[in-house]
Amino acid sequence: MTDKERFESLTATAAQSAEQMTKQTQVAMENYFGWFQNAMSAIPWSNTNLNRILLTNATQNVTATFAFVQKLCQAKNFQDVVKIQTEFMQTQMNLFNEQAKIISEIYTKAAKDAMKGST
Repeated sequence: MTDKERFESLTATAAQSAEQMTKQTQVAMENYFGWFQNAMSAIPWSNTNLNRILLTNATQNVTATFAFVQKLCQAKNFQDVVKIQTEFMQTQMNLFNEQAKIISEIYTKAAKDAMKGST
């Protein structure tokens, strides 16, 4: 077997492994979202704005991570890996800041409402 044939064989094997990993990750994500929705619905405050926001945030975060893994599997070299990871980290930090701001606003409003109710 020539080096070219070995390389092509390894490339094909890697592509199959990446495809299998993508399918397994997708199934795991679906299972996680099902579990998470069931867990959130069992919580006494499940039908609140906060619950809906937490569920949305979790969905965004897991979906972004899944997309990151898919892109990472398609990286052709180390430079691509660094670029993909840097973009992912920047996006996640921005998303985290937005999510934290929204949750902070909800808690601040709840605290103000509780203070008004106690007076």
